[in-house]
Amino acid sequence: MSKKDFIVGLDIGTTKICCIVGEIAESGIDIIGIGTAPSNGLRKGVVVNIDSTVESITKAVEEAELMAGVEISTVYTGIAGGHIKSFNSTGIVAIKDREVNEQDVQRVIDAAKAVAIPLDREVIHIIPQEYMINGQDGIRDPIGMNGVRLEAKVHIVTGAVSSAQNLIKCANKAGLNVAEICLEPLASSEAVLSSDEKELGVVLVDIGGGTSDIAIFKDGAIVHTSVIAIGGNHVTNDIAVGLRTPQTEAERIKIAHGCALASMVKDNETIEVAGVGGRKARVVSRKLLAEIIEPRVEEIFSLIQREVMKSGYQELLSGGFVITGGATLLEGMPELAEFIFEMPVKRGVPQNIGGLKDVVNSPKFATAVGLVKWGSRNMQRGQKNQKNQKSHKSRFNIREKHIYDKVKGSMKSWLKDLF
Repeated sequence: MSKKDFIVGLDIGTTKICCIVGEIAESGIDIIGIGTAPSNGLRKGVVVNIDSTVESITKAVEEAELMAGVEISTVYTGIAGGHIKSFNSTGIVAIKDREVNEQDVQRVIDAAKAVAIPLDREVIHIIPQEYMINGQDGIRDPIGMNGVRLEAKVHIVTGAVSSAQNLIKCANKAGLNVAEICLEPLASSEAVLSSDEKELGVVLVDIGGGTSDIAIFKDGAIVHTSVIAIGGNHVTNDIAVGLRTPQTEAERIKIAHGCALASMVKDNETIEVAGVGGRKARVVSRKLLAEIIEPRVEEIFSLIQREVMKSGYQELLSGGFVITGGATLLEGMPELAEFIFEMPVKRGVPQNIGGLKDVVNSPKFATAVGLVKWGSRNMQRGQKNQKNQKSHKSRFNIREKHIYDKVKGSMKSWLKDLF
């Protein structure tokens, strides 16, 4: 298999590193390899220990290489963390030859991103939302259209320079090149959201171990993104303190017996909890566990609700909420979310993929699968741009030849009259 035939998504998360290999097929993308490893070098989505992160990345990549039977050298990786900030911007340019071309689109995007950004931050994404020609809005692709004024509305995502550099450094130390860094909720949206949901207006909430990522879509475009530095690890900490048990045991109990809604648990259900420092195991009520989990999950959803209200799009979200990420596997999460948000909520899993789709059919693989889809779309966009440039060049050559022929004809006529 050639290098161009497959794309690799590397999700460097707070609790796990996940590497997924996707093969480009005629029908779309087939998943051919998966590798996961526990993550010990991140805190709240940000690298705090490079060596531990490199070790985890290497394990996950080796596992994925073995399964897919390929050698991985280039990856698309995700970024999250409380340092992520985003805003909307507008740019306006005059159209010189009255027909919009690739250069005009690039100029208007450059005009939209010409905003002051602190030196310790860098632009991660500039995502076009819509274009306007002579005041006519709602245009998705303005190339070839006529007008005298082109406007663009874009969504700009920025992050801390050091966080992005540390992610790239970890990948490089593991022997990988980073093709592109993608905002994690944006990647997850590629995997779990349909085009209809994006058109109607939907909130994607990706709850991982260290962060909760939010992306709001309306009319097919992203309009708001943010990252809250709280996630599933906070639930684990609460269980460890509440049940007086080690972190590893608290995580095991959360996954095996956790429930986000105490009213869903029967009174007679019990669980066994390992003691600390060699003490005897205890039997406790499962309802007690749910009563520890529920307030923390309620807090996470309340913070997300506040962020959505702050965005100003709350009344325009006919598609409701889609929750994804490993932490949403807890029983009762969608039900509690519906109660807090007062809107329809569903659990999102990766869609429209082939190959090992049964293996990745879980919210915890949404970001990694989304990174593969993001990479595939970027490759297709690059190939399309190359074709557009070639056709533009050929049109220019035809026009140039036509002008040359006219001048040549005029010169012949003038010389004939002269002599």
